[in-house]
Amino acid sequence: MTARYCVGIDLGTTNSVVAYTSLKSELAPGETPEIRLLAIPQFVGAGQIESRDSLPSFLYLPRAGEVESLRMHGGSDPKLGVAGVFARSQAAENPQRVVVAAKSWLCHSRVGRNEATLPWQSPSEVQKVSAIDCTRVFLSHLANAWNATHADAVLSNQKVVLTVPASFDPASREATREAALASGLPADFVLLEEPQAAVYRWLAAYGETWRRQLTAGDLLLVVDIGGGTTDLTLVGLEDSSGELNLKRLAVGNHLLLGGDNMDLAVSHFVASRLQDQGHHLDPWQNVSLWHACRDAKERLLAPDGPTNTTVSVLGRGSSLIGGTISAELTRDEVQSLIVEGFFPLCSATERPQRMPASGFQDIGLPYEADPAITRQIAAFVSDQRSNRSEELSAHPTHLLFNGGVLRSEAIRERLIETISAWSDSPLKVLGGTDDLDTAVAIGAAYYGWSKQVGGIRIRGGTARSYYVGIETAGLAIPGMQRPLRAVCVAPRGMEEGSETEVSQEQVGIVVGQPARFRFFSSTQRPNDHFGTRLDRWSPEELVENQPIELNLSSESASHSQYVPVQFLSRVTELGMFELWCRATNSDEQWKMEFSVREPRE
Repeated sequence: MTARYCVGIDLGTTNSVVAYTSLKSELAPGETPEIRLLAIPQFVGAGQIESRDSLPSFLYLPRAGEVESLRMHGGSDPKLGVAGVFARSQAAENPQRVVVAAKSWLCHSRVGRNEATLPWQSPSEVQKVSAIDCTRVFLSHLANAWNATHADAVLSNQKVVLTVPASFDPASREATREAALASGLPADFVLLEEPQAAVYRWLAAYGETWRRQLTAGDLLLVVDIGGGTTDLTLVGLEDSSGELNLKRLAVGNHLLLGGDNMDLAVSHFVASRLQDQGHHLDPWQNVSLWHACRDAKERLLAPDGPTNTTVSVLGRGSSLIGGTISAELTRDEVQSLIVEGFFPLCSATERPQRMPASGFQDIGLPYEADPAITRQIAAFVSDQRSNRSEELSAHPTHLLFNGGVLRSEAIRERLIETISAWSDSPLKVLGGTDDLDTAVAIGAAYYGWSKQVGGIRIRGGTARSYYVGIETAGLAIPGMQRPLRAVCVAPRGMEEGSETEVSQEQVGIVVGQPARFRFFSSTQRPNDHFGTRLDRWSPEELVENQPIELNLSSESASHSQYVPVQFLSRVTELGMFELWCRATNSDEQWKMEFSVREPRE
């Protein structure tokens, strides 16, 4: 069936949004399409359903007696969890039953994405779920909302673009793809990096006039600060035969640093005030206070918000059963805590501060040790410039904001002040859009539309270079592993839909016994090419991905434990990297994705 709509889905850490545009409307040359937001029905209270422009990405796991009261016509089974406004409100009242930041857990390599571990450290009586389960529920809710209002154009038949952080590794992208397909998205849906979607939103706002604001040689820094993460991307402007084109040049690491951290800082401030009043909060009250402070922060920092508000949590002592304890919080206090704590002024050469590591650590989410986002940005820009790539030799000339945190004028002004000081050249801020909460979804829908009609596209390919680790031959030494070399099998910028044979010395793949395959990636080596060999590297240059442990079978190997192979690298239209290992002495081949645990033959 022919698609009638392009649908953009922003699966956010804090909120999820759906935008769409028609493929059937007639447009004049240079005209951009009308893009609308999907109204998403959801529980906002017990027995109360309303439609909102966004779905809070919180999952409430109801008690057995609550399930039927939370069943929504045409919705998912509430036994699997209830998403939305009601779930977010329960985060303050029943935090042990609410999954928060499932998207961050989806890219956490130390805890299996399919392991039922969430809500993290909740009591044993709570039936836990996995990060993929949560993602599936969120996307199913969005798909059901779409199908309920577009019964004649169900989502599985449309052109769908789903956004992910630019910093998502292949394993996280594959986990997202797995959840999306199980939720009713079409098999040919496309993944798009969130900062690129923000740029497409800006392009949609300006149409053909965007070229009047940018020129060849300009360098655009996209700063995307959401509820759970900070995502950084550099986009270059280049002249190709007289035509101005956009090219994604670099992306930052996955920084678990965003609005959640700021909410926690505010909650610590309020907790100390409550302690002065004689109230000592227990662990679950602290979690409730965290979520209550999030709501208070959003109210206070809203453009038309109050100058002060009251933050309350349920009492737990015998004299406070059914009661609350409260403290006042002002807009000035919140602004000072966030701006000075997370956006301090810094030089272009400053680096995130390293804190002494404790020998014993909780296996929770790997939050950043240094909460100063300005220092994280300085390090990202400095690292890219130190690569000595001609495209990245200058400081950013333009800035584009995205993410709900940057609704605050005080935060935007501090970022502009800080980044402007790094260069003598004036820094220009790309404006014209004020929908920072919905820009990614709108941009994704516009990207899908432009892909269909042949509009402007941001070039870039893979955001990282990828390498395989190859154990070198040599004499065995007790207690020591043989040295490892790394071979580049996909340089940064390898375009989607392309494949290349990797020229390398003969390599054997282990068959007939368990083996551990090691992979690496890098944002620090833009000049490596297919077959580049590294005999040594620093931990900052190459980051090891989650290894794959397999027992490969082979009919041609006979008694040998090795099969000589040639590498072929492929990047799919979904942006997934595949490494094919083709036997040189038979027709056998094995396909490995950095994101799966078993090979596909």
